Amino acid sequence: MKNDILLKAQNLKKSYKTGRNSELPVIKGIDLEVNEGEIIAVIGPSGVGKSTLLHVLGTLDRPTRGSVEIDGVDVFKYDDARLSEFRNKTIGFVYQFHHLLPEFTAIENIMMPGLICRRNPKELKEASLRLLDEIGLADRAHHRPNELSGGEQQRVAVARALINQPRLVLADEPSGNLDVRTAEALHDLLWNLVKQHRKTLIVVTHNPDLAARSDRIVELYDGKIKA
Repeated sequence: MKNDILLKAQNLKKSYKTGRNSELPVIKGIDLEVNEGEIIAVIGPSGVGKSTLLHVLGTLDRPTRGSVEIDGVDVFKYDDARLSEFRNKTIGFVYQFHHLLPEFTAIENIMMPGLICRRNPKELKEASLRLLDEIGLADRAHHRPNELSGGEQQRVAVARALINQPRLVLADEPSGNLDVRTAEALHDLLWNLVKQHRKTLIVVTHNPDLAARSDRIVELYDGKIKA
């Protein structure tokens, strides 16, 4: 039985202007298909374009050339406002730095993407509490980020990425700032949640153990997928 393709990138290129008449090419022609429910690890040396690729696939940055289809939608044909709405509902992000808002509690941080797309506050709070329970932080719901450990902050960031039930989750070195033991616990949590909630995951990592757990490894070299 053929898997359904959730994401399809074709001839993807991304350059950045470095002067009036000069550009720095970072992504140099990438074709990539990702099946629904698949977990993919993107690896490669620093500076080869891993994070740039993730930003383009996540629609945070428009490509210089090429296209990205998510669930059959050519997303970069949308204007910025429509693209932002699509991103909020369809894609969840986990970064190396948790990016939690310091003035808000754990549950408020998790609820934030849902509030942006005007979900029912009562239902949203209930869903956030369920996620807090799933990540083992039900008793930390009303703690602010500075009252949480680094591992707990990242767990909250994972829950925030899942709150809108996105089709696709993108993670950029999600355990890069954690010690080995805490990182392994976060990996277990992320994998379990992604499978339990039937999400598709693309994770950028330098961690070989984390990459080995994925369904498929994509290695980048000099802005391209290494053959």
